[in-house]
Amino acid sequence: SPARTALAPRETAARRKGKARRGRGKARNESLLSKQKRSRRMKANDRERNRMHHLNSALDALRSVLPTFPDDAKLTKIETLRFAHNYIWALTQSLRLA
Repeated sequence: SPARTALAPRETAARRKGKARRGRGKARNESLLSKQKRSRRMKANDRERNRMHHLNSALDALRSVLPTFPDDAKLTKIETLRFAHNYIWALTQSLRLA
């Protein structure tokens, strides 16, 4: 068919390119890929570390505005969020009643 003959040169060129890539440079490409993977992993780790740093800073700021009875006891993350939720709810209720 005419469509097959039009695609045939492209297919053979693609196959030749694939074969050329599988030649001697395979070990070099593998080492390059491992370096890229390591670099990506390090960048992802940095992003995650920064994300957690910002999250912890935000939770510390939230803890500083919440009224707690024992000032020396640090609330956990989930305790901080639950307490903030309940505190906001209580303030809202007191405003509704006022």
